[in-house]
Amino acid sequence: MAKIAVYPGSFDPITNGHIDIIRRGVKLFDRVIVTVLNNPVKKGLFTPEERIDMIRSSTKDCPNVDVDYFDGLLVDYCVRMKADAILRGMRALSDFEFEFQMALMNRRLNRNIETVFLMTSMDWIFTSSTIIKEAARFGGNIADLVPPLVCRRLKEKF
Repeated sequence: MAKIAVYPGSFDPITNGHIDIIRRGVKLFDRVIVTVLNNPVKKGLFTPEERIDMIRSSTKDCPNVDVDYFDGLLVDYCVRMKADAILRGMRALSDFEFEFQMALMNRRLNRNIETVFLMTSMDWIFTSSTIIKEAARFGGNIADLVPPLVCRRLKEKF
């Protein structure tokens, strides 16, 4: 039976740090589903459709990566997708408390779904979608922080 992981996030936009986690995740799992979550609290710069398009373009060379969108509880989505695990990246200690709380809640909701944490590579430890959008907004050079399509789309937005 194939081992499937779900890598959820807002991916607004996807960064090279996200791509790093995806590429490392596909070495651990037979299939990784990168899924854009609907977070009603956040107002995104890109629509879910735009994010999905950028993720697909950025992972087109990874045959065992699927891209999707979901609304609702992550563990329910994992059950629907027959996933064994939730894949999460952590940049620094500051990510740990939130990620740990989410992992514990997901574990309480469904004990059959594990959370797997991958530490972000040192090249990407300081990056986040928020910081990248801020730099792009003010004309900063973000070309080495995001895939080429994302760089173009950010320039178009700003």
